[in-house]
Formats: sequence, C-alpha cells, structure tokens
Amino acid sequence: MKHLFSTLLLSIAIISQAQMSDTEIDKKVDSLLSAMTLAEKVGQTNMYNGPWEFTGPVPQDENSQLKADNIKKGYVGGMINVLTAKGTREAQRMAVENSRLGIPLIFGYDVIHGYKTMLPVPIGQASSWDFDGVKKGAQLAARETAASGVHWTFSPMIDVSYDARWGRIMEGAGEDPYLTSVMAKAWIEGYQGDDLSDPLTIAACAKHFAGYAFAEAGRDYNTADVSSQTLYNVILPPFKAAVEAGAATFMNSFNDVSGVPATADDYLQREILKGKWGFEGFMVSDWGSIGEIMTHGVARDSAHAGELAFTAGSDMDMESRIYEFYLADLVGSGTISEDLLDDAVSRILRIKYKLGLFDDPYRYSNESLEKSEVFSAKNKEIAKGIARSSMVLLKNEGALLPLNKTVKSIAVIGQLANSKDVPLGNWRAQAVANSAVSLEEGIRNAVDSKTKVTFAQGYTLTKGRRDFIHELTWVDDQGEGFEEAIEVAKSAEVVVLALGEDCYQTGEGRSQADIGLKGQQLELFLRVMEVNPNVVVVLMNGRPLAIPEVATKAPAILETWFGGSEAGNAIADILFGNYNPSGKLPVSFPHHVGQEPLHYDRKRTGRPVTNEFDNGLVFWSHYTDMTNEALFPFGHGLSYSSFEYDDLNLTPTEDGVMVNVKVSNVSELAGKETVQVYIWDKVASLSQPIKRLVDFKQVSIAAGDSQQITFTLTKEDLGFYTNNYEFVVEDGEFEIMVGTSSRDHIKQSIDLTF
Repeated sequence: MKHLFSTLLLSIAIISQAQMSDTEIDKKVDSLLSAMTLAEKVGQTNMYNGPWEFTGPVPQDENSQLKADNIKKGYVGGMINVLTAKGTREAQRMAVENSRLGIPLIFGYDVIHGYKTMLPVPIGQASSWDFDGVKKGAQLAARETAASGVHWTFSPMIDVSYDARWGRIMEGAGEDPYLTSVMAKAWIEGYQGDDLSDPLTIAACAKHFAGYAFAEAGRDYNTADVSSQTLYNVILPPFKAAVEAGAATFMNSFNDVSGVPATADDYLQREILKGKWGFEGFMVSDWGSIGEIMTHGVARDSAHAGELAFTAGSDMDMESRIYEFYLADLVGSGTISEDLLDDAVSRILRIKYKLGLFDDPYRYSNESLEKSEVFSAKNKEIAKGIARSSMVLLKNEGALLPLNKTVKSIAVIGQLANSKDVPLGNWRAQAVANSAVSLEEGIRNAVDSKTKVTFAQGYTLTKGRRDFIHELTWVDDQGEGFEEAIEVAKSAEVVVLALGEDCYQTGEGRSQADIGLKGQQLELFLRVMEVNPNVVVVLMNGRPLAIPEVATKAPAILETWFGGSEAGNAIADILFGNYNPSGKLPVSFPHHVGQEPLHYDRKRTGRPVTNEFDNGLVFWSHYTDMTNEALFPFGHGLSYSSFEYDDLNLTPTEDGVMVNVKVSNVSELAGKETVQVYIWDKVASLSQPIKRLVDFKQVSIAAGDSQQITFTLTKEDLGFYTNNYEFVVEDGEFEIMVGTSSRDHIKQSIDLTF
C-alpha cells in the first residue's frame, strides 16, 4: 500500500483533468517536484523496456528483479513495450500502489501506421496529400492504442529524405519539407486530438531530431554531413511545424551532425527546440543512443555520456540505463545543476498531467474498450479508404485502367500478389501476421462471378523467417515458376502483375545499395509482356524503385506502397474504377540508383541542367550515361479524369502575392486534383532551389467543369533562412509555377517588393 504521505500528496495534486489549465498543471507540477527526493527525480528520467508479461510473476533473473524493485520505489518514469489494457494496468499498479509518491508511469510504443488495424505505411499516407484523411488515420491508430493501455506513440517520423537507399524512407513523408510539415501537423493532431486527457488520444513524439535521413550513402545510422542551408531550410521546418502543432514529445536521433551526436547536441535541443521555438514537452532519447555517444568517440565513459546528453537537453533515457546509474551522482557532485534536473522532470510530469494519469492512473486500461475498439469492422473500413487515397497511378497508356468487372479472365501473377502479410508493412505494431487482404483476394472480391481469376506465383523473393529483427532469407530464384505464369498470362484477357519488395526490405536497418527489382521479377515481367500486352503492374514497396524498363514497357502502373490491412480491397477498388485515383508522389523515382540522392528542389548551380548548355558539350552538370531527371517526379500522379491548367494570374499584395489559376476537368468523369504551387526566387543573397513547393489544394471537379483556384502566398512562403538562422524575405523577381506535379505546370514571373 502507498504511504499516507503519498495519499495526502495525491489528494492535493489531483483534480478533474477537464478543469485544469496549463497554469494549474504547472502549479501541481511545482508542488509535486518540491516533495520529490533526488532519487525520485532521477527516476522520472529513466525509461525501461518491458522485461516480462506484467500479468504474471516477476522473473527471477537479476535484471528483472532490479527493474521491478525500481518501479515499486518510484525510480522509473516510463516504459516501452508494455501492452494490453490488462498488462498496463498491472504495471501501473506496481508503480502507483507501492512507491512513496505514487507517480504514474507513461507507457510508450512504436505505433507508426496503426496498432492492430494497419494503415498504409507513412510514405503511402503522404502520397494522399490529404490532411483530413491522414489525420483521421492517426485518430484511428490513437483509439486502438489508447484502448490497449498505451499513452504514447513514437511517431510521427518527420525526417525529410532525399535518398531512396535509406531504409526508413518508408516511415516518413518523403523529400519535401513543406509536404512533410503538413503531414506532421495532421499526424500530431490526429494522435493528440484537442485534449490529451481524452482517454482515446495519445501523446505524439516527433522524431528524429535531427538530420537522421541525411545519413551518408543512405546507410542507416551513418553520419550526416549537412550544410546550414540544408539544416535550416529542409531538415528543421517539419520539426518547427510539429512544435506549432503541439507535439507532446520529441525524440533525438542516432546520427551526428557536424561531429556532434544528436543526443548530445545542445544547439539543436536547448538553443533551437526549447529556446527559439519554445517547446514545452520533453525529449526522449532513441533506444540506447545516450550510451552510443561513447561509440561515436565523443564521451570517454558512461558518466560522461550521461553528462553530455542531459546537459544538451535529453530529458528521458530510453534503455541505455545511464541516467539510472549515473545521473544522481552527476547532480550530487554539481557537474549537472539540479535546476536542469528539475526542468527535465517538470517537462515529464507535465505531460503525465496532460494525459490525465494523475487524475486516474488506470484511465487507459479498459479491457472492455479494448475489445470494442481494436481491429473492428469500422476501423478496417476507414483503413481501406485511407489506403485508396494513398495509391498513385503512375502510368495508364491507352486507358487500360479501369478494368471492366465483367472481363472474362484475369491472370494474377507474383508472390506479392497473394501475400496476406507483405501489405501490412514494416513497423507493424500489433498487427496479426497474414491478416491483410491480399491483392488476389481483393480482385476476386471485386469481379463478376463469371470472371475467371487465375493465380500463378511466377517468382519467389523470400522464404522462412520474416520479422522486424532478423535479416531476410533471400531465395536464389532461377525462374522455376516462370512457365506456369507465362501460360496463365497467355490465356488471360488482362494480367495484373505484382512487383516490388518484401515489406522487410524497407524500414529501420534496411538500407539498400540496389533499389531495383530483386530476384527474377524484371525477367518475369519482360517474358509476360511478350505474351500479353495488357499488363497492369501493381507496385508494392516502401521506397522509390528504379524501374526504367517497367516504366517504358508496361501500359499501366499503380503504386500501392504497403497498403495495410485492407490493401487488396483498396487496390481492387482502383483497378475496377470504384475509386478514381488521386494520389501524388511525395518522392521522386529514379531511373537508376546512381542518381541518388535525388530530389526535385535542386539548386541551379553555375552550370545548370538546361538546354542552353546541353548542345553536345561536356562541361555542364549531368551524367554522360543517364538523364538528370526523375523517372517519375515529385508530385506526379494520374487520375481517370484529365485536368488542364490555364489563366494563371499573379497579383502583388502587401504581404506577398495572390495566385489565381483555372483548373478544368476535360474528361467525362468527376475527379480530385491536387493543385500544386511552386516558387523560384531567381536572385537571392543565397542560391535558392529552382523550385520549391509552398502550397497545394485538393479540389473535386465535376466532368466538364472548371474551377478558379486562389492561393495567397505570404512572406513566410517566399522567404528563407540564412546561414545564421535568420528568416529573410528579399525583394526581386519570383517565378510562380502552378500545376499537377513538380514537372508539369504553367508559370509566370512577378517582381515583388517587401
């Protein structure tokens, strides 16, 4: 039982959460902090991995016993990987009913694109360019997570990435800082809602702060060597947007930037995040990253690593166990001031108050709610809608799509086509293995009963153990299944061929030097094309792929990413015209891996990529064996409708420029178009990208109709950060581009004076 002092303290600290303002929470935090011992304060900075099933006895090993004792003493602030309403209730009971002050634990988990009902992987969600849809998906994930006893997700990942080789590109929103900022806001608002004390919301965690995606050679965990321009104008804007959206927590990253490990970077964490931006939440380390400061060669021992991380602003230690063993001594010796410790603890306690954990430590441990909320039919229907909007029609030559549901015969080919597991994606939280609707199932569900659907595997990518931790087992496929697939293709009216990746080819630790099609997929594609020209390629992947041969020869290509629990049904809805595709690429697809890192918003350079230099001459910025351009550019995505842009007009305003454009649906089918606005500041004090996205709007336009679309661009859209992290807007000529992608647009220039 808790001590009498604990009961009295909590009776003072607890009031109805709905009535508590930020000022009142601050008073409660200050009151509680004044009652805490040094050991109890340090305990709040300590985060454990859940070492056992809390519904059973504590294992007898020394480590588990130590963790259990520390939880009971109040020497633990949070835990990761403690799951289920029942499990979190028992773990919470261990802390609240045994420790002196009864301070509740916060439970975190990697809920990246759903808890049990899987949404498309984040790069897929970003392909929707749909703020409301992405927010709705995060709300779904939050409900399932909260109903399962967890308070906190380590999401969203908002690292802008230029490099398709980097495995974690699937976990973010792609290559553009503006689109990533919009998605960051949608994810955070979806997770957190309007009130964190709502028991069906969870705390978000913006990660990885900062520069993680700029790992050299696209190799995960590698060093990141970035300029101040890249840091200020590309990497940081989505994180600033996360602060403005009210993100409860941040996570730092594994990499170093300019030789400073991010976990020990006081400039990023204290000066910018907690200083300039006024972030009031807390910073958690990534798994073991405080200890890795030693491996970087910057800390001489564990105590020194703890000193560097804590001084820099890392408030909570995830499983390096350094704060647990060294922080009290560092404070006691005066190496770290107790004021810094109080600041960190206050930040952690404040989030616990906002979550309502002091009001009711068990508010998230509701087993009946867990049964009704998790993996429900309603949630799966929502997931299907989000999956449909995430898919991108890359090519549709001869209007092969949509298919007629009464087509006489369809050949469905490829190991990926009948997989019920791959569509769940990597970072799948508590998804049940093999629970997704496969592409083959989706097609069978959609077609007329008289349509003959025949499946052939054709190629084999992987076999055996497939999970988050272990490397994939690759199959040395020599085309043993080709003949069956070719015979099936010959006799079918149309072929749906699934190509791409196993979902465990992308994700953390899954960087690749070759981003083409693995195994014998390309060879099978070429053979199938020889016997049947009506081939629809369905891509399943977590990164941009180098597929120039497929892009040239296939009449239709649909990018579906890893679409989640309802992937097959969502894909079928697009293939058969139940849904008019509207997705746009958030990343550029290369012709060849040698083009990576690749991004649309490149600098002009002194010898730019323009026709004025491309006249058989050598000395300009290019490859001698490959185009500079993307295979499919950022922002690209077709529809079954056709849109035209004209009547672009620019009007200067006191604060910027008003942009008007007419968008017409010149087809016989209503559709949704994402109208994109890019700018180029032609002459600036620092060289600017040849174009950068500054705004977009999604509009639904009836067949044959037109809409006048207006954008109001302000100084915030037109300016940039200097090398001193000063935001400036400079007079001069701006080129404004409006269109359907970063490549396809109309443009006009205007002189602006501010």
